[in-house]
Amino acid sequence: MQLNKNIFINHLREHITIYTFMVILFITGIIFGAIIVNSMNFIQKQDLFFHLEQFFGQIATQKIMTHSDIFKQSFFYHLKYLLFLFILGISIIGLPLIWILLFLKGLVIGFTVGFIVNQLGMNGLLLAILSVAPQNLLIVPIYIGASSLAMIFSLILLEKLFAKRISQSIMHPLGKYLSSYAMLIIVTVIAALLEAFVAHEAMQSFIRTIY
Repeated sequence: MQLNKNIFINHLREHITIYTFMVILFITGIIFGAIIVNSMNFIQKQDLFFHLEQFFGQIATQKIMTHSDIFKQSFFYHLKYLLFLFILGISIIGLPLIWILLFLKGLVIGFTVGFIVNQLGMNGLLLAILSVAPQNLLIVPIYIGASSLAMIFSLILLEKLFAKRISQSIMHPLGKYLSSYAMLIIVTVIAALLEAFVAHEAMQSFIRTIY
């Protein structure tokens, strides 16, 4: 356990620049998402909020999906996203796409939270905390970690590709890359459970109190 902790700390120290870059990129996406909300005109906001209210009304009157359905939908969505990032990492040329995907993830969260708060005020803030925050406390670090690992592995491949002597096997870095993603997928299961059994239930209860 102590050995694994030391390996993780050393890895983080070695690649702190990449992780910092990814965190900044994600936060930039959140800021842009909030800016988009503020740049929307009244009609656009009302049109979007009309659909959101219809969704809230459905939640308030009935259960749209079972916990099992939400878990499956959430897990497989995140799994596909992670697998796509993994493939981009081993493709080398996919490095810019890794940055774009992480930025878009931040943008979606920033827009979602920003729009709900903009339209519902304090109720919107509470709704965002209940419905968006629980799973994203795990999902956000997972995506930042996955994107960083994909970037690190891409840079390793590039280094080996352009090195004068390509004697060192790629299998060891690839094994570490695979095992790291396997751990992220395991944590994703927990995040999907939080979304299905905690966030969704809390969102339903809260919406029924205000609708």
